[in-house]
Amino acid sequence: MLLSLDSLTDVERRYEELADLLARPEVVANSEDMRRYGRERRSLEPVVAAYRAYRDVSAQLADAEGFLNSEDPDLAALAHEEVERLRGEHAEAEAALKRALLPRDPNEERPAIVEIRAGTGGEEAALFAADLLRMYTRYAERHGWRVEMVDENQTGMGGMKEVVCELQGRGAYARLRYESGVHRVQRVPTTEASGRIHTSTATVAVLPEMEDVDVHVDANDVEMETFRSGGAGGQNVNKVSTAVRLIHKPTGIVVVCQTERSQFQNRQRAMAVLRARLYDIEQRRVQEQVTQTRRAQVGTGERSEKIRTYNFPQNRVTDHRINVTLYNLEAVLDGELDALVDALATAEQTEHLRAAGLAS
Repeated sequence: MLLSLDSLTDVERRYEELADLLARPEVVANSEDMRRYGRERRSLEPVVAAYRAYRDVSAQLADAEGFLNSEDPDLAALAHEEVERLRGEHAEAEAALKRALLPRDPNEERPAIVEIRAGTGGEEAALFAADLLRMYTRYAERHGWRVEMVDENQTGMGGMKEVVCELQGRGAYARLRYESGVHRVQRVPTTEASGRIHTSTATVAVLPEMEDVDVHVDANDVEMETFRSGGAGGQNVNKVSTAVRLIHKPTGIVVVCQTERSQFQNRQRAMAVLRARLYDIEQRRVQEQVTQTRRAQVGTGERSEKIRTYNFPQNRVTDHRINVTLYNLEAVLDGELDALVDALATAEQTEHLRAAGLAS
């Protein structure tokens, strides 16, 4: 067992304490406390449920074993059958509890900020970046998430030099965090008269959306500039300076948002992206201090990694981290990503089990 039974009892006690806290009027009136306590309780729920199931079947097994030496032969025979059945359930419950106790990203339930940038390949790379944006947008629609644009830099042919968007929905980050890295496309560009296959790339970064209570940004460290939006029109757009550019002076990070109709809304969205980037920088710094094997792990999100290839001539999508190949390129680009995401999640869980000595 990864945790002692006493420790698991403490976890269950905290779970119940959080339920009590969430019912208190002063907490209900404080949205930040509600989010923080609610998130903590949801993170403990799988462990508590698995522990309770394990504890219940352990008690049933102990009771059944008490009748194995009964003087009544019929009762002893029934007890033997019951013990055999419960031992199987006990092993399954123990395995489920061990899986529930594996390390989890504390940000799994958060919305996601997705940043896509064209890489090598000129206009074809920009067109591929636009394809990836559509893929994630369609994936979000399938899961009932809301997509909100933060910033986009389009090309004349409909491509995207770079685009930043928010995917608002519980668990968006958990599902999309494996997408961080370099995506490669192999196809014949529409601009290529000779029909040669070109290879282009786009970089994807997926960050958990952070709140001010999680990542505090000192107002004195942020310089804000305003300018007129370059959007397609509408009230205020191109008429007043509603677009916002935030410059984080200590790190040099620049965030632009010009998709909303008010300066206040654009600043709020830009601050969300800034907090996510600062959190990402700090997490990378900590992880690099802790381990030197991070690049070898599934789903590390290293942006220098070439994680996936989309090959149009062969109708093939290959994820290089887990050596999985699918021959349904059109469906994947239409947002059918769950087969890849599930395979990546399974591979990551297997790595964690192996690291904990629970798998061969």
